[in-house]
Amino acid sequence: MEESKKAFIYSATEPDDRQRARFEAFLTDKYNSPYELVWEKDESVGSGFRLKAGGDVYDWTEEGRFRQLADMLDTLDGKDFGGAGDVISLFKTSINEWQAHVVPEEEGTVLTVGDGIVVAEGLEDAVYGEIVIFESGVKGMVQDLRPDSVGIILFGDDTDVTEGCHIRRTKKTAGIPVGEAYLGRVVNALGEPIDAQGRIKADEFRAIESPAPDIVSRQPVDTPMNTGLITIDSMFPIGRGQRELIIGDRQTGKTTIAMDTILNQKGNGVICIYVAIGQKSSSVAHLVENLRKKGAMDYTIVVSASASETAPVQYIAPYAGASLGEYFMNKGKDVLIIYDDLSKHAIAYRALSLLLERSPGREAYPGDVFYLHSRLLERSARLSDAMGGGSMTALPIVETQAGDVSAYIPTNIISITDGQIFLESDLFFAGQRPAVNVGLSVSRVGGAAQTKAMKKAVGSLRLDLAQYREMEVFTQFSSDLDETTKKQLHYGQGLMKLLIQQQGHPLALHEQVIILVSAIARVMEGLEVSEVITFRDALVAHFNEQQSELCDRIDETGIMEPEDKELIIAEAKKFLAGYMNKK
Repeated sequence: MEESKKAFIYSATEPDDRQRARFEAFLTDKYNSPYELVWEKDESVGSGFRLKAGGDVYDWTEEGRFRQLADMLDTLDGKDFGGAGDVISLFKTSINEWQAHVVPEEEGTVLTVGDGIVVAEGLEDAVYGEIVIFESGVKGMVQDLRPDSVGIILFGDDTDVTEGCHIRRTKKTAGIPVGEAYLGRVVNALGEPIDAQGRIKADEFRAIESPAPDIVSRQPVDTPMNTGLITIDSMFPIGRGQRELIIGDRQTGKTTIAMDTILNQKGNGVICIYVAIGQKSSSVAHLVENLRKKGAMDYTIVVSASASETAPVQYIAPYAGASLGEYFMNKGKDVLIIYDDLSKHAIAYRALSLLLERSPGREAYPGDVFYLHSRLLERSARLSDAMGGGSMTALPIVETQAGDVSAYIPTNIISITDGQIFLESDLFFAGQRPAVNVGLSVSRVGGAAQTKAMKKAVGSLRLDLAQYREMEVFTQFSSDLDETTKKQLHYGQGLMKLLIQQQGHPLALHEQVIILVSAIARVMEGLEVSEVITFRDALVAHFNEQQSELCDRIDETGIMEPEDKELIIAEAKKFLAGYMNKK
């Protein structure tokens, strides 16, 4: 005869023989195995009981039945109802018709807790990434599966979680509410608003981790995602669906490039998502205020996991941002998402991994830190027309130490992305803004994501700048140089000045084309280097006023005909003559 297993009944009073027989019959029928019932007195359950068989718990206490009712109400969808009265009617009907069900809940027990990490026993069937709920209501996510225990990261204060308290499985993976109402809002990594503007009505719920689109679901990147920065749009163009890394030391203007790119999307129908990881709350608030002043928050969502947040919250923040982006991408819209920055994200994951006792590798990061970022960035794509044709363009930011791009995290992300924009400290301190190093920066999509007008306008710009940087070392001996070399140096210095842009003032396509055509034609060669920026701004203003038809045509079509180029050069020379006469 099969040996009976033990099941435990927790109640205030001991069950009688008839009740015992009913419990044992229920368990035998449920699990196809005989069970021996063991009673343990527990005054806390009140008039109900808790039945535990293996890892399953049947909670028939008042608290357990109320929890079932709350779960049922959570699943109600009132969006099809016209007003508050309809929703109230729906709730009343649902409560009147509701009946509690005998359903098993798998429970575990906390063994140790500290630093936002919980090790628990039980939860034998828990899966990686599953959300669990503690007695205090704090939520956590299963992050480590071991033969006799599970490691859980907490999304709340660990002071409310103590050794011995119970944990309940939800059988749901971590997710975030998403929807159109999130536009213009600032939320945390769990999708909860933190901008004091009230709750947000979600359209649906998306898992924070989802598979990247497969090859068949993608199409080539060939539509520009203009940044409004002449240095980038001319030499390192970014396409919709591309992943372009912004990399450089601290305080070299990485976030500024991202913000200017967001500002440049105004009126382009692009949804922007900015994910702040490990930054000061005051810095994020200042950034949001700047976006709001310039009208950019209307099409922007800010996801903030500040430095004061726990490592688990910082860890899930970029995945939550990607889920928000995928919601819009799957609706056929174009999305720009900025991860600022993934260096701090990797540090948060390293802290989690070490606390979960995973083996450290290079620079103490765990071995799967590459997968951490690859599965995030691979979610950016340009979907095929059959999938709606939406796109998600990623601009991850990575901070280097003393310009060391060969460190572990920078090399990992460089290998994942489709190019990088490298910002150099020496250029930044010399006043070159943005401080883009032309030699180390690259876009692997290149001209495929550039308009025809920009391709024609850029000409030999990159080659001219490379030649200037090589010759620059000789400027200290300028008295000994021949006239041709001096002219080349002067021309290169003028080009560098032309590429300087004021923060928060991205340039339209036609403005960049006019500046580049005029520069490559050496229209400004007779100007002093100190006058170049003043002349450039005046020239652009002149074209906007006097040649508005040409400007509008370039912006709308992205094409510059040969006669348009000749017109720009002739008009620029004419304007230069008038400018010189006024001096």
